[in-house]
Amino acid sequence: MNRFLFTFLTVLILAGCAGQKPEKHDWNAEYTNAPTGTPTQMQYGTYYSTYDSADSQHNIAVLLPTTGSAATSGREIRNGMELALLQHSLNQLNVRFYDTANDTTTAINNALMENPEIIIGPLFANDAIALRTTKPDYMPAISFTSNANAVGDGVMTIALMPTNSVELIVREMFDDGIKNFIIMAPDTESGKIMAGTAKRASEIYGSTVSGIFLYKERDNDNLKNIAEMASMNKARTAAHKRARTVLSDILTREELTGIEKSKLYYQLDKLSKTDTIGTLPYTAVLFLGSSDDTKTLGSFLRYYGADSKTIKFYGSALLDNTDIAADYTMMGTKYAALPEQNLTFTNLYKETYGNLPSRLAAFGYDAANIAMGTVYSGRAPASYLLDPSGYNGMSGMFRLKPNGDSERGLRIMTVNGSGTPVLVKDAPENFITPIYNIEQRQIKPAESMSLQTSGINPNDYITIPDRYKRKYKSTTYGLNMTESTPQKPESVITVIHSDDNDAGVIDADYKPVQLESINKTMIDSVEINE
Repeated sequence: MNRFLFTFLTVLILAGCAGQKPEKHDWNAEYTNAPTGTPTQMQYGTYYSTYDSADSQHNIAVLLPTTGSAATSGREIRNGMELALLQHSLNQLNVRFYDTANDTTTAINNALMENPEIIIGPLFANDAIALRTTKPDYMPAISFTSNANAVGDGVMTIALMPTNSVELIVREMFDDGIKNFIIMAPDTESGKIMAGTAKRASEIYGSTVSGIFLYKERDNDNLKNIAEMASMNKARTAAHKRARTVLSDILTREELTGIEKSKLYYQLDKLSKTDTIGTLPYTAVLFLGSSDDTKTLGSFLRYYGADSKTIKFYGSALLDNTDIAADYTMMGTKYAALPEQNLTFTNLYKETYGNLPSRLAAFGYDAANIAMGTVYSGRAPASYLLDPSGYNGMSGMFRLKPNGDSERGLRIMTVNGSGTPVLVKDAPENFITPIYNIEQRQIKPAESMSLQTSGINPNDYITIPDRYKRKYKSTTYGLNMTESTPQKPESVITVIHSDDNDAGVIDADYKPVQLESINKTMIDSVEINE
């Protein structure tokens, strides 16, 4: 790497640099009428190598955290950038790095004093906002934030926007025939934005959100409670208890034929092997959090009766490159993911740095190539950066948009318990056919939404002789509903309410048969204490 030289000039303190910003630059002007075709290949820089390397000096500024708690992420991006820069060895290119870890304002001001043609970075949303409000509008910047509210006015992002993977997986759910699903997302700003995106996508693609559950990250007690609520465990347990009570009461109290007794005993025996009854008002769960929280929620949901044969699991790109594929509980889960990283880049990076590149390293490599392309292409920055055809980068196809957002081509993967995710649908090859319909800045953050259900009536899940149906009525258990109180039929019959709010109609002088309980044990690596 020492064979190549980067010229680092002394930063000059120039008076008057903090003058008023010029009029806003129209970043849409050279974008909207351009045709969309084949994405430009980022690797090896063939798109600008024909230009004279002895051209006048070009300046690129880089704003990254090179110290502090985020130094690892900054180093990964810088490694990727240096690999791209060293591949071309452009002697007239000056690249200066400015540390944003401690004083972002000073770093930005120092970078702007050199009047760079383009800026790479920063990494975080707040730093991107600070740059956006400080730099001239005509000066482009390629940041790594995924917050749409932080970009614009020439600050673009090369990162994966959360809305991309959420919209794609909701479309996949619709293609799978999912009509009703619930959302489980972290109770954070980004989690609510992703949940809002999923809700909007459901409206676009014709499915229905049956509930939104926001949880506390890495809080097992809260995750358990959320899963129990989403699975209607209390309602389904109460309905199960009532169904067994009805069957037992009829068997021990009423006059029955031999065939009737046989049928009731069969049902009672079958119920003794379970602890809940009733179907859930959805057929899929969309997880929008981390892999660890998703696995925990998945385990609790399966434990509480979300049968994998009837309730399917889906996830966002947050499940990509995690150990989710090795989790048996998550078998069958589908999620959106970035394409596999370019193999030549991966091998070169490993040979140079001794380890495999992260997604951030790949983004850094692409950002450096785009920056070099911008300053050496001979085209206006907006015309080059905002090419609607986009680029084939080290993590697949992407393009930058005038409002600062990015769009990335994603694939669909699934989990089969083998430890290796399986490809379901490959990423698209171009942007000729629009991929996305949702912009993150237009999404309203979602709030919790109670499960939409008509409840569970135990008598819908058992068969009793017609002559006893009026006598052995049951309440309907569930969420978001008004429980109906059974009418009192005759003077010798009364309504008895048990401790769990079970309302049933039986003879006043009769005590229901005491039923044995079912013991719950462990599931996967999470112990559930009752």
